[in-house]
Amino acid sequence: MNAPATNAARAAAPQWLPALAAYLSARGLADPATLSLRPLSGGQSNPTYLLEDATGRRVLRKQPPGELLPSAHAVDREYRVMSALADTDVPVPRMLHYCEDRNVVGTPFYLMSYAEGRVFMDPALPGLAPAERAAVYAEAGRVLAALHAVDPAAVGLAGYGRPGDYFARQVARWTRQYRDTETARIAAMDALIDWLPRHLPRDGQTRLVHGDYRIDNLVFHPAEPRAIALLDWELSTLGDPLADLAYHCMCWRIPPALWRGIAGLDLRALGIPDENAFVAAYCRERGMAPPPNWDFYLAYSFFRIAAILQGVYARALAGNAAGADAQEMGARVAPLAALGWEAAQREQRRQPASREKPQ
Repeated sequence: MNAPATNAARAAAPQWLPALAAYLSARGLADPATLSLRPLSGGQSNPTYLLEDATGRRVLRKQPPGELLPSAHAVDREYRVMSALADTDVPVPRMLHYCEDRNVVGTPFYLMSYAEGRVFMDPALPGLAPAERAAVYAEAGRVLAALHAVDPAAVGLAGYGRPGDYFARQVARWTRQYRDTETARIAAMDALIDWLPRHLPRDGQTRLVHGDYRIDNLVFHPAEPRAIALLDWELSTLGDPLADLAYHCMCWRIPPALWRGIAGLDLRALGIPDENAFVAAYCRERGMAPPPNWDFYLAYSFFRIAAILQGVYARALAGNAAGADAQEMGARVAPLAALGWEAAQREQRRQPASREKPQ
């Protein structure tokens, strides 16, 4: 998954490394004499580091520095949910320690086991044979269905989120966060902010939702199409599992030139199922029918990711974004919002009670 830390990386270690070494040593979690640290690539939110010492490898994940939006960067929730899923069919790293003391590394953080495997940043899965691609996508669908099969109460997560009105609350939340970080007017976002609250579906099943379910948040076995860890649980909560499914399915609608997507590729030649086949397989696994208002869920998902990326861009402007390419995210907000508005218009054509368009 990642190469060992280099001398250059060790030289650029953060100022808080000695304090961290002392803290972990006092708890038997690291050897301070050999401890080194380097950033792990990927992710735009919570800074993540690989820790290495004479005893092995671990991963540290912390909040970013600076002023944060309310409820954002909840590393405590990540630690809680992965701890709860330890004995389920959902593959997660082993949680080792949580620290809320800001005096150690400047923010709360947690420590977890290191998942040695493959991360596919490109959903087209270059370098794999067609049969391997098909198996990887099938495994991604299996893990998602396994997650949504978990009874939250049975794993101690009954109070992990509020029951009912999931989409109403989520649309309101991401509208607030988008407005708080807005840097320019985007007509499609304004239209979605108006349209989504008036086309909310009825409450569905309440399950644990990951909130950022993409292939690149799965770690696969080094040689097998088997997921060994699902990462990045910051946005997890209790809600409608169709939100996770639609979020994952955005990649079938996103062109590769825009972001991590497979729209326009020859999926049959690649061995990747089309969107309908992936949704149908998930629904079979869950024992449910595909939703007739599928485009609502896509519209919501594009709106949500556009709001998230707007926040990433705003943090970059403020100088406290985690990813080196955070400023590039700002250029993706409007095109992703436009894809969301296209989905909303498709849903309106299915139920042509009213017609709106961006001004």
